Amino acid sequence: MNRPTDPTPPPYFNLDPERAAGNLGDPVDTARFAKAAAFAARGREDLAKRGHAPDGRKRLRKFSTWEICRYLLPIAPAHFRRVLRQNPELPQGEGSGGTKWFTLEEIMVLRQHLAHEGLSSKEYLPYRPEGLPAKITAVANFKGGVGKTSTAAHLAMSAALDGYRVLVIDLDSQGSMTSIMGGSVPDEWSTVFPLIAKDYASHLSEENRVREAKGVQPLPFDETLIEAQKTTASDVIQKTHWPNIDLIGAQLNLYWSEFQIPVWRMQARAWPLWDGLTNALENDGVFDNYDVVILDTPPALGYLTINALAAADILLVPLGASFLEFDSTGRFFDMLYSTFASIETGENAARRAAGLPESMFEWDVVRTLITRFDANQQGDLANAIQAYFGDFMNNTRQEFTALVGQAGEQVNGIYEADYRDFNRETYARGREAFDRTYAEFKEILIGCWWRDKQLMDAEQGGDNGTKETR
Repeated sequence: MNRPTDPTPPPYFNLDPERAAGNLGDPVDTARFAKAAAFAARGREDLAKRGHAPDGRKRLRKFSTWEICRYLLPIAPAHFRRVLRQNPELPQGEGSGGTKWFTLEEIMVLRQHLAHEGLSSKEYLPYRPEGLPAKITAVANFKGGVGKTSTAAHLAMSAALDGYRVLVIDLDSQGSMTSIMGGSVPDEWSTVFPLIAKDYASHLSEENRVREAKGVQPLPFDETLIEAQKTTASDVIQKTHWPNIDLIGAQLNLYWSEFQIPVWRMQARAWPLWDGLTNALENDGVFDNYDVVILDTPPALGYLTINALAAADILLVPLGASFLEFDSTGRFFDMLYSTFASIETGENAARRAAGLPESMFEWDVVRTLITRFDANQQGDLANAIQAYFGDFMNNTRQEFTALVGQAGEQVNGIYEADYRDFNRETYARGREAFDRTYAEFKEILIGCWWRDKQLMDAEQGGDNGTKETR
């Protein structure tokens, strides 16, 4: 009988200290960080361009007749081809035979035509009441790696494919959303930083007028504030490769905002720092130019995130179906309560003293959303999380699929991936996961608009039962 061989010991037994020391290399000084950053910057640029055209620019692919009739417009293929034959002035697409390919710009033209000439019972343009501003959605959680940027990007792309005009604002100095959108941000002056600085400068100007009337020395304006006063939102909004998605991008220097904003607040205690972004965008009329604004936040409850949350009508909080992410998200809500309740307490004390009515923060809807979901392993924990969060929880669980992983390798969203690069089942399954997420988001979006429309009509004494679109 053969004796059983001894099992291989675990790899952390019998390590040689001298050999370990020899593998360490020289001690690391600060200059080595700069070298690592330079290598990473070069690699980031190379990898980010995987999904770019040969000229280095990112371009959105074209969409086939099958995709248009299956996912984008409520029209049968045969009728779609008949509409094109009867209207030769419409975009005819590229290709021959039954399958043709159209740009998204061309699809937007077809949408408008069908909205005017097609069946009134079909929704060729998404619901959008007239007279109401864009709805602002912040995607936030102070735990990293929960799918904030992926969720925000895919909601933006879904809304764009659905016909909405979308503005994406990247508030994370890591700039991942900016990379996905193919943005170019040379420095902090192409981010939201000058917009928030401009709001502070406007407050400082008002305060200095009061100080001057009282004979008190005015507070100083530095070069940053003087330059910020010249900046408008249009200066920092850039076009993307999506015809109906615009971007305010981010880059590393945006993180300086987290240090500068509290300095400004200390200098002018009455400045409502949490409204800096909202005021800047409102004053420049940005919310009237778009239907949906998506705010992608950094993984921290810092001053930029507070600005995003204060601006938002809808708050989406992604998390994975794990105990640590559930625990972290619960603490995130605790911090939200502490932060905004503290602001309300302080502000309302001042408002009461001035004889003004009290104010409060309010969001139309808050939802948590399970991301990167594996139904085979995480079902029980996801059900438990759903039970604890209750009406704060989305019904949809965003599954991680092969399509998501492969599209991510090309620094693309799944809607930018060409279905011909996958088998039809893989594409359909991957797309369905995000289509269901968007469907639930869209239901929230149009429900908020409809409710606002009823309130607006009631205040104006008008007919509140009419559904209006652009």
